[in-house]
Amino acid sequence: MQPVLAVKNLRVARGRATILRGLDWRVDRGEHWVILGANGSGKTSLLKALTGYLSPTAGEISLLGRQYGACDWRELRLRIGVVTSAFATSIPPAEPVIETVESGKYAQLDLWHRTTPADRAAANRWLRFVGLAQIADREWAYLSQGERQRVLIARALMARPRLLILDEPCAGLDPVAREHFLRFVARLARSRRSAPALVLVTHHVEEITPGFTHALLLRAGEIVAAGPRDEVLTSANLSATFGERMTLTRSGPRLRLEFAAS
Repeated sequence: MQPVLAVKNLRVARGRATILRGLDWRVDRGEHWVILGANGSGKTSLLKALTGYLSPTAGEISLLGRQYGACDWRELRLRIGVVTSAFATSIPPAEPVIETVESGKYAQLDLWHRTTPADRAAANRWLRFVGLAQIADREWAYLSQGERQRVLIARALMARPRLLILDEPCAGLDPVAREHFLRFVARLARSRRSAPALVLVTHHVEEITPGFTHALLLRAGEIVAAGPRDEVLTSANLSATFGERMTLTRSGPRLRLEFAAS
Protein backbone atom coordinates (compact mmCIF):
# COMPACT_ATOMS: atom_id res chain seq x y z
CA MET A 1 0.00 0.00 0.00
CA GLN A 2 1.26 3.45 -0.89
CA PRO A 3 2.46 5.29 2.24
CA VAL A 4 1.01 8.63 3.29
CA LEU A 5 4.55 9.97 3.73
CA ALA A 6 7.95 8.56 2.82
CA VAL A 7 11.28 10.16 3.73
CA LYS A 8 14.44 8.57 2.34
CA ASN A 9 18.00 9.49 3.35
CA LEU A 10 16.93 13.06 4.12
CA ARG A 11 19.84 15.38 4.73
CA VAL A 12 19.68 19.12 5.39
CA ALA A 13 22.87 21.16 5.67
CA ARG A 14 23.40 24.89 5.75
CA GLY A 15 26.96 26.13 5.51
CA ARG A 16 29.12 23.89 7.68
CA ALA A 17 26.21 22.83 9.89
CA THR A 18 24.38 19.57 9.22
CA ILE A 19 20.86 19.88 10.63
CA LEU A 20 19.38 16.52 9.58
CA ARG A 21 21.50 13.47 8.86
CA GLY A 22 20.23 10.69 6.61
CA LEU A 23 16.67 10.33 7.97
CA ASP A 24 14.54 7.42 6.80
CA TRP A 25 10.92 7.55 7.92
CA ARG A 26 7.61 6.22 6.63
CA VAL A 27 4.03 6.95 7.73
CA ASP A 28 1.44 4.43 6.54
CA ARG A 29 -2.32 4.81 6.47
CA GLY A 30 -3.93 4.31 9.85
CA GLU A 31 -0.78 5.27 11.76
CA HIS A 32 -0.52 8.19 14.16
CA TRP A 33 3.00 9.29 15.09
CA VAL A 34 4.58 11.33 17.85
CA ILE A 35 7.94 13.05 17.29
CA LEU A 36 9.99 13.61 20.42
CA GLY A 37 13.28 15.41 20.86
CA ALA A 38 15.03 18.12 22.82
CA ASN A 39 15.52 21.65 21.51
CA GLY A 40 17.95 21.55 18.61
CA SER A 41 17.17 17.93 17.75
CA GLY A 42 15.90 18.81 14.26
CA LYS A 43 12.12 18.64 14.80
CA THR A 44 11.39 22.10 13.37
CA SER A 45 13.70 21.58 10.40
CA LEU A 46 12.02 18.26 9.63
CA LEU A 47 8.59 19.94 9.65
CA LYS A 48 9.83 22.73 7.37
CA ALA A 49 11.23 20.17 4.96
CA LEU A 50 7.98 18.20 4.96
CA THR A 51 5.95 21.31 4.12
CA GLY A 52 8.32 22.57 1.45
CA TYR A 53 9.71 25.56 3.32
CA LEU A 54 13.22 24.11 3.72
CA SER A 55 14.91 22.52 0.73
CA PRO A 56 16.78 19.27 1.43
CA THR A 57 20.45 19.02 0.63
CA ALA A 58 19.97 15.36 -0.29
CA GLY A 59 17.34 12.64 -0.08
CA GLU A 60 13.69 12.37 -1.04
CA ILE A 61 10.31 13.33 0.43
CA SER A 62 7.10 12.01 -1.09
CA LEU A 63 3.48 12.49 -0.07
CA LEU A 64 0.93 9.99 -1.37
CA GLY A 65 3.46 8.93 -4.00
CA ARG A 66 4.16 12.46 -5.25
CA GLN A 67 7.72 13.63 -4.78
CA TYR A 68 8.72 17.08 -3.62
CA GLY A 69 10.72 18.79 -6.33
CA ALA A 70 8.97 16.87 -9.11
CA CYS A 71 5.58 18.59 -8.70
CA ASP A 72 4.08 21.85 -7.45
CA TRP A 73 4.93 22.20 -3.73
CA ARG A 74 2.08 24.69 -3.26
CA GLU A 75 -0.40 22.01 -4.28
CA LEU A 76 1.21 19.40 -2.05
CA ARG A 77 1.02 21.75 0.96
CA LEU A 78 -2.75 21.56 0.69
CA ARG A 79 -2.51 17.84 1.45
CA ILE A 80 -0.72 18.53 4.74
CA GLY A 81 -2.58 20.28 7.55
CA VAL A 82 -0.46 22.10 10.12
CA VAL A 83 -1.58 23.29 13.56
CA THR A 84 0.98 25.57 15.17
CA SER A 85 0.81 28.54 17.51
CA ALA A 86 3.17 30.31 15.08
CA PHE A 87 0.08 31.05 12.93
CA ALA A 88 -1.57 33.08 15.69
CA THR A 89 0.24 36.36 14.99
CA SER A 90 -0.69 36.20 11.28
CA ILE A 91 -4.44 35.99 11.87
CA PRO A 92 -6.11 39.43 12.04
CA PRO A 93 -7.48 40.06 15.56
CA ALA A 94 -10.90 41.07 14.19
CA GLU A 95 -11.26 38.07 11.85
CA PRO A 96 -14.33 35.97 12.73
CA VAL A 97 -13.70 32.33 13.57
CA ILE A 98 -15.72 31.13 10.59
CA GLU A 99 -13.40 32.99 8.20
CA THR A 100 -10.30 31.64 9.91
CA VAL A 101 -11.62 28.12 9.31
CA GLU A 102 -12.56 28.88 5.69
CA SER A 103 -9.01 30.15 5.05
CA GLY A 104 -7.69 26.63 5.51
CA LYS A 105 -9.18 25.47 2.21
CA TYR A 106 -6.93 27.93 0.40
CA ALA A 107 -3.86 27.66 2.68
CA GLN A 108 -4.11 31.39 3.41
CA LEU A 109 -3.76 33.47 6.54
CA ASP A 110 -5.73 36.75 6.56
CA LEU A 111 -8.23 35.35 4.07
CA TRP A 112 -8.59 37.30 0.82
CA HIS A 113 -9.85 34.54 -1.50
CA ARG A 114 -13.54 34.77 -2.50
CA THR A 115 -15.36 31.98 -0.64
CA THR A 116 -18.54 30.13 -1.54
CA PRO A 117 -21.67 29.04 0.33
CA ALA A 118 -20.23 25.51 0.19
CA ASP A 119 -17.09 26.77 1.95
CA ARG A 120 -19.21 28.37 4.69
CA ALA A 121 -21.21 25.15 5.15
CA ALA A 122 -18.03 23.06 5.37
CA ALA A 123 -16.47 25.46 7.85
CA ASN A 124 -19.55 25.21 10.05
CA ARG A 125 -19.39 21.41 9.90
CA TRP A 126 -15.76 21.40 11.05
CA LEU A 127 -16.53 23.85 13.83
CA ARG A 128 -19.23 21.48 15.04
CA PHE A 129 -16.70 18.64 14.81
CA VAL A 130 -14.26 20.45 17.11
CA GLY A 131 -17.08 21.52 19.44
CA LEU A 132 -16.98 25.25 18.69
CA ALA A 133 -20.05 25.88 16.52
CA GLN A 134 -21.32 28.37 19.11
CA ILE A 135 -18.42 30.79 18.54
CA ALA A 136 -18.42 30.90 14.72
CA ASP A 137 -18.88 34.68 14.71
CA ARG A 138 -16.49 35.49 17.56
CA GLU A 139 -13.37 37.47 16.66
CA TRP A 140 -9.96 35.79 16.89
CA ALA A 141 -8.76 38.29 19.51
CA TYR A 142 -11.35 37.07 22.01
CA LEU A 143 -10.57 33.34 21.91
CA SER A 144 -8.80 31.44 24.66
CA GLN A 145 -5.61 29.60 23.74
CA GLY A 146 -7.42 26.27 23.86
CA GLU A 147 -10.16 27.57 21.57
CA ARG A 148 -7.56 28.89 19.15
CA GLN A 149 -5.89 25.49 18.91
CA ARG A 150 -9.18 23.77 18.13
CA VAL A 151 -10.08 26.46 15.58
CA LEU A 152 -6.72 25.84 13.90
CA ILE A 153 -7.50 22.12 13.75
CA ALA A 154 -10.84 22.89 12.07
CA ARG A 155 -8.96 25.21 9.70
CA ALA A 156 -6.44 22.49 8.84
CA LEU A 157 -9.21 19.95 8.18
CA MET A 158 -10.96 22.27 5.68
CA ALA A 159 -8.61 21.11 2.91
CA ARG A 160 -9.20 17.45 3.89
CA PRO A 161 -5.46 16.78 4.31
CA ARG A 162 -4.06 13.27 4.37
CA LEU A 163 -1.49 14.25 7.00
CA LEU A 164 -2.17 16.54 9.98
CA ILE A 165 0.83 17.88 11.92
CA LEU A 166 0.26 19.16 15.46
CA ASP A 167 3.33 21.24 16.26
CA GLU A 168 3.60 21.56 20.06
CA PRO A 169 -0.13 22.30 20.25
CA CYS A 170 -0.21 22.44 24.06
CA ALA A 171 2.32 25.26 24.36
CA GLY A 172 0.78 28.05 26.43
CA LEU A 173 -2.18 26.04 27.68
CA ASP A 174 -2.94 25.87 31.39
CA PRO A 175 -3.22 22.34 32.91
CA VAL A 176 -7.02 22.15 32.57
CA ALA A 177 -7.06 23.47 29.00
CA ARG A 178 -4.22 21.13 28.10
CA GLU A 179 -6.11 18.10 29.40
CA HIS A 180 -9.29 19.08 27.56
CA PHE A 181 -7.29 19.59 24.37
CA LEU A 182 -5.50 16.24 24.70
CA ARG A 183 -8.82 14.48 25.17
CA PHE A 184 -10.01 16.10 21.96
CA VAL A 185 -6.87 14.94 20.13
CA ALA A 186 -7.49 11.41 21.43
CA ARG A 187 -11.00 11.52 19.95
CA LEU A 188 -9.58 12.88 16.68
CA ALA A 189 -7.15 9.95 16.48
CA ARG A 190 -10.07 7.54 16.82
CA SER A 191 -12.27 9.38 14.32
CA ARG A 192 -12.82 7.86 10.90
CA ARG A 193 -14.41 11.00 9.54
CA SER A 194 -11.30 13.14 9.83
CA ALA A 195 -9.16 10.49 8.08
CA PRO A 196 -5.66 12.07 8.15
CA ALA A 197 -2.65 10.45 9.72
CA LEU A 198 -1.61 12.49 12.76
CA VAL A 199 1.90 13.64 13.66
CA LEU A 200 2.28 15.18 17.12
CA VAL A 201 5.49 17.11 17.77
CA THR A 202 6.23 17.59 21.46
CA HIS A 203 8.82 17.61 24.22
CA HIS A 204 6.53 15.90 26.70
CA VAL A 205 5.57 12.21 26.86
CA GLU A 206 2.65 13.23 29.10
CA GLU A 207 0.97 14.64 25.97
CA ILE A 208 0.98 11.31 24.14
CA THR A 209 -2.58 9.98 24.22
CA PRO A 210 -3.41 6.31 23.56
CA GLY A 211 -4.44 6.95 19.94
CA PHE A 212 -0.81 7.46 18.87
CA THR A 213 0.54 4.22 17.47
CA HIS A 214 4.16 5.04 16.57
CA ALA A 215 7.03 7.22 17.75
CA LEU A 216 10.06 8.89 16.17
CA LEU A 217 12.87 9.99 18.50
CA LEU A 218 15.40 12.60 17.31
CA ARG A 219 18.71 13.78 18.72
CA ALA A 220 21.14 16.16 16.99
CA GLY A 221 19.50 15.63 13.61
CA GLU A 222 19.60 11.83 13.73
CA ILE A 223 17.03 9.16 14.50
CA VAL A 224 17.51 7.48 17.86
CA ALA A 225 14.61 5.08 17.32
CA ALA A 226 11.46 4.84 15.20
CA GLY A 227 8.63 2.37 15.10
CA PRO A 228 5.67 1.08 17.11
CA ARG A 229 5.06 3.19 20.19
CA ASP A 230 5.51 0.53 22.86
CA GLU A 231 8.77 -0.68 21.31
CA VAL A 232 10.28 2.79 20.90
CA LEU A 233 9.17 4.56 24.07
CA THR A 234 11.49 3.01 26.62
CA SER A 235 13.59 4.48 29.40
CA ALA A 236 16.78 3.63 27.50
CA ASN A 237 15.67 5.25 24.24
CA LEU A 238 14.35 8.37 25.93
CA SER A 239 17.55 8.71 27.96
CA ALA A 240 19.52 8.60 24.71
CA THR A 241 17.14 11.13 23.12
CA PHE A 242 17.39 13.73 25.89
CA GLY A 243 20.98 13.03 26.97
CA GLU A 244 20.10 12.32 30.60
CA ARG A 245 19.20 9.19 32.55
CA MET A 246 15.41 9.09 32.48
CA THR A 247 12.78 6.68 33.75
CA LEU A 248 9.56 6.15 31.84
CA THR A 249 6.53 5.12 33.87
CA ARG A 250 2.92 4.42 32.95
CA SER A 251 -0.19 5.45 34.85
CA GLY A 252 -3.07 3.74 33.11
CA PRO A 253 -2.96 4.75 29.45
CA ARG A 254 -0.74 7.81 30.02
CA LEU A 255 3.02 8.17 30.31
CA ARG A 256 5.35 10.06 32.62
CA LEU A 257 9.08 10.77 32.28
CA GLU A 258 11.27 11.49 35.28
CA PHE A 259 14.98 11.92 35.98
CA ALA A 260 16.41 8.60 37.10
CA ALA A 261 17.55 8.45 40.70
CA SER A 262 21.29 9.10 40.98
